[in-house]
Amino acid sequence: MKARPTGGLSALVALALLAAACTPPGANLVNRAVSDVGPEGQQDWEVPSDADYCNVQPPNVDFENATFGFAQTENNNPWRIAQTESMRNAARENGVELIITDAQSNTPKQVSDIEDMVAQGVDILFIPPREEQGLEPALESAREAGVPVFLVDREANAQICEDYISFMGSNFIQQGERAAEWLIEATNGSAKIAELQGTVGASVTADRGEGFKRVIDENPGMEMVASQSGNFSRAEGQNVMEQILGGNPDLDAVYAHNDEMAIGAIQALKDAGRKPGEDVTVVSVDGTRDALQAIIDGDLGATVETNPRFGPLAFDTAEKFLNGEPIPTKITVQDRLFDKSNAAEFIDAAY
Repeated sequence: MKARPTGGLSALVALALLAAACTPPGANLVNRAVSDVGPEGQQDWEVPSDADYCNVQPPNVDFENATFGFAQTENNNPWRIAQTESMRNAARENGVELIITDAQSNTPKQVSDIEDMVAQGVDILFIPPREEQGLEPALESAREAGVPVFLVDREANAQICEDYISFMGSNFIQQGERAAEWLIEATNGSAKIAELQGTVGASVTADRGEGFKRVIDENPGMEMVASQSGNFSRAEGQNVMEQILGGNPDLDAVYAHNDEMAIGAIQALKDAGRKPGEDVTVVSVDGTRDALQAIIDGDLGATVETNPRFGPLAFDTAEKFLNGEPIPTKITVQDRLFDKSNAAEFIDAAY
């Protein structure tokens, strides 16, 4: 791998360019969709017509010769495993070098991983921040070295056009809203709800909670009786659900911020003699194969899709950037909702 020079005029120019204000482009970009697994599993994305763009000059390297870094948060659940595989497959299909790290659910390690990749001389960084706060040292090291950053699937407390070029991901607030709307309809507007939150401090946790609460608060028959973090883990989701049931034996609805916690909660409900799908209505977010099977089995009511197959979108965006094309500051992935009407149709394409 080539060494990246530090300091000097090139780094100063990169810093000046990265500090440029967001400006609308002269080009007219249209919405597109990309896929790495066929039409059923494709990740569709959209660029708003009024999108902002950063005036940032790319590093002086061709796409085919660039080295990319992907600082994964963890590889211990189906969603993250599918995302990592998608990134790896897309790099292979494009014939480019990709360095992948695993922060093992630890923000300081993710910072260290990013700093190590910058020191190794990567040209482009893809980062799914584990937490919204805490990446500042890593982003600073990338900025000082002139390494452009693209945030993938989660956002960070960082300055657009200075610390990163673009965010690619779902509208998490909208996901929470859709889950709430489905639950209201499924329970005829009357339910005592337990919420299983994701990782505390993650942007996705805050947004999925905010969107859900916004809709629930407008419906007086829907009461939130408990809200606790299960850290996006199946085992922790089961444990938290057991605790919540101890204090709220009459709850009749569960909203989980991801499918893994929902499946853990379903097991806890069964162990307590409750019948998911009958006594308790469960809704979650992600769209994993296990979740779609749970819908088919009648245990899970619905799940809002969060497609993890970011590889084609990430590398397509990076190639455009390196070719000097304008890149929108936000690319929104379009998500579906899976319930009993379509779970069987899409399960073969699920991860």
